[in-house]
Amino acid sequence: MSPAAAALPAVAANALAGRTVIITGAHGGLGAEAAKACARAGATVVLAGRRVPKLNRVYDAVRALGPEPALYPLDLAGADPADYAALAEKVATELGGLHGLLHCAAEFTGLAPLEATDPEAFVRNLHVNLTAPWLLTQACLPWLRQAGDSAVVFVTDDPARVGKPYWGAYGLAKLGLAHLVHQLSAETDATPVRVAGLEPGPMRTDLRARAYADEAQLRVPAPAAYAPACVHLLSAAGAAHRGQVWAPRVPSP
Repeated sequence: MSPAAAALPAVAANALAGRTVIITGAHGGLGAEAAKACARAGATVVLAGRRVPKLNRVYDAVRALGPEPALYPLDLAGADPADYAALAEKVATELGGLHGLLHCAAEFTGLAPLEATDPEAFVRNLHVNLTAPWLLTQACLPWLRQAGDSAVVFVTDDPARVGKPYWGAYGLAKLGLAHLVHQLSAETDATPVRVAGLEPGPMRTDLRARAYADEAQLRVPAPAAYAPACVHLLSAAGAAHRGQVWAPRVPSP
């Protein structure tokens, strides 16, 4: 199924007012910008990630824009289901419920042939990009169902690109993640939980630089260009994209 493509709609100033949202990879390019955009829209943002110094900087920026955020150091590569369950319960019980989960965390070490890929690196990439997002989602679902309207958003990647040779476990995981969106959405269709995917276009991020080291990065948008799409999918207006992988169009820089 090809992703739905449309221009970004306007985001209401209070689109996430009263909502608590967990963002993984919150210190990364898209994660940090999404966190700031969610705070501006009124959300209480839980900043999850493994790089605490970077999380602290994002915390300071988010705190100046909206409700007091929360820091939650979490390494998806080493966490287990009990860790995810503890995160979900702590957020839901201490922050007034859980209304959204945005998966921005990603692991990509660079282009390489599968045969030459270190087995440990292969497993780590597959886990961080696919298995861990699902396990965290599974732990959050009981709490998300208690909200009148809630959303799970997986950040995917262009299948025409990452399905090509040399994209390794990252490409395989992202292809699986897009299918997970459709499968999980069908299974939660009768619940208050909305499941969707976000397929951003090329962005100026460290991850992209590992694949396109010689690219003139100023020719592609900064991650902030896609932050409004994150807010839209997490808000009630995101119901229009339920079960879809959305590839919004943003203006070129």
